[in-house]
Amino acid sequence: MDGILPLWKPEGFTSHDCVSKARGMLKTKKIGHTGTLDPDVEGVLPLCVGKATKIVPFLTDTDKVYEAVVTLGTATDTEDSSGQIVESKEVTENIPYSEIEDHISSFQGEITQTPPMYSAVRVNGKRLYEYAREGIEVDRPSRQVLIKEISILSKDEEVVEGEMSFSLRVVCSKGTYIRTLCVDIGKTLGYPAHMSSLVRTKTGGITRDECYTLAQVQEKADEHKGKELLLPLSRGLSDMVSWEVDEEWKVMIQHGRVLTKPSHIDAETFAVVHDKEVIAIYQQHPSKPGYVKPVRVF
Repeated sequence: MDGILPLWKPEGFTSHDCVSKARGMLKTKKIGHTGTLDPDVEGVLPLCVGKATKIVPFLTDTDKVYEAVVTLGTATDTEDSSGQIVESKEVTENIPYSEIEDHISSFQGEITQTPPMYSAVRVNGKRLYEYAREGIEVDRPSRQVLIKEISILSKDEEVVEGEMSFSLRVVCSKGTYIRTLCVDIGKTLGYPAHMSSLVRTKTGGITRDECYTLAQVQEKADEHKGKELLLPLSRGLSDMVSWEVDEEWKVMIQHGRVLTKPSHIDAETFAVVHDKEVIAIYQQHPSKPGYVKPVRVF
């Protein structure tokens, strides 16, 4: 069984929980997920099955699309609604839509983020959330991330109990902390803030409309139709430049040959396709200019 299971991760489950359940349902051990989603978050979580596990790093590196709700008026230690309130400032009047729009537009492009203490980033071999649970705050390395698109979906028309919320759509690179983005947007508006809701609606080229719930996966598995749920490997590499080859080239590529770089390929890394099937991923050779070498062969 080889392919990509487009799973809709429910709230209350970790990404690892979903992998464990899928292994049991599909009766195969070789499954990997493509980017951690916090337990409180639901959304698109592609699971790579069988040979598709070879493309996990490439699918993890693709852009993600999120819908998040920013709540102004309170900040929490986890930067989301599951944490303890650490700062409050009452919102006394509704902030105009145009003002919010002006502030969020400044976050489009490359920005610097500091990962939250409650995150899985490692510092000195230890996860940040482990330090946080011990009440220890450590220096965290900042990182550059890319916000490709950011826009307001809707906003509250009234302030409720000193808080005001609005929802955003964000298209971003791997490694972006939407929680931190919400907090930083709040700061520019002059209020403590936290992320009160988050849904991932797209990973690479895989959308929520294509996803199956765990219940649907179980149903298909019970009917011995689990294979019908899987997308081809090519769907996980849809954002990657591809090179279509004939049968003669296919044989060389499947033997892992170093090849002369195709003149029409400018990308550092690209997929090699034969008869609509991905057979390998190649990249520029690190020590031989003008040549390419295999990174993965399927």
